[in-house]
Amino acid sequence: QVQLMESGGGLVQPGGSLRLSCTGSGRFFSINAMGWYRQAPGTQRELVGSIAKDGNTNYASSVKGRFTISRDNAKNTVYLQMNGLKPEDTAVYYCNADYQSTPRAREYNSWGQGTQVTVSS
Repeated sequence: QVQLMESGGGLVQPGGSLRLSCTGSGRFFSINAMGWYRQAPGTQRELVGSIAKDGNTNYASSVKGRFTISRDNAKNTVYLQMNGLKPEDTAVYYCNADYQSTPRAREYNSWGQGTQVTVSS
């Protein structure tokens, strides 16, 4: 099972930047796709972006060109660089990962506990 721990959230002014990190730990064979989701009060959780193990990325249209996802497979860590932040980016950001416990096991999914990002002047 993979435990995911996010860090890097906080309060930032509009136009500012933040970098979120998420590291996986525990007993597993492989962490495959990793991603970031966010949930603002009164809304459904939505995909921000994802990154495959080979580095291929996918972004929500609302963040494309402003946010960048990257990963360090050796550290089991995924990053979310957020630039040009807007008040509407305010949300709890959650890390997500697909993993295998053994080479022949099916994929399981794990969530982090979330980190608050607030964009306000």
